[in-house]
Amino acid sequence: MIKDLNLLAIMNTSHAIIVFFLGALFVNAQDRDCMLGLGGSATETIIQVFQLNKEQIQKMNEWTAKLKLSNKVYQDEITQLFDTHPQSKTEDLEALATKYKVLKDQVLANAKEYDIRLLELFNPKQYDRYLELCAAANRNPFQIIPQPYPPRNPE
Repeated sequence: MIKDLNLLAIMNTSHAIIVFFLGALFVNAQDRDCMLGLGGSATETIIQVFQLNKEQIQKMNEWTAKLKLSNKVYQDEITQLFDTHPQSKTEDLEALATKYKVLKDQVLANAKEYDIRLLELFNPKQYDRYLELCAAANRNPFQIIPQPYPPRNPE
């Protein structure tokens, strides 16, 4: 019984190490880039903060659906990885972390791609707001060329 408790303690410690290690990998990747978080729970915030117009909202909603669909495949793979990958030895944990990082990097790359698509629809005022928020958060903004304002009729 004591042997079983020791094994359980080691496994719980191993799981804590995995969670910490894998979390650190994901957080470090996010710390550098100034991401909007398209596809997350911040949809209404994005609309309000950047005062998106109807066309931008429509595109954002379309891309959010596509992003969720494409990331579901990776999320399923991550779930399967954690459910089936051996975790009893240090080498197993290292292999698990490597495989997890690849999948998380793919999820992150998808999120970046769709954030950039939305940023490319921003007008100069919206993009300036994005730059201000990135600077305040000490994040690196994505460099894009915002959409010019439509020409005004001189009349």
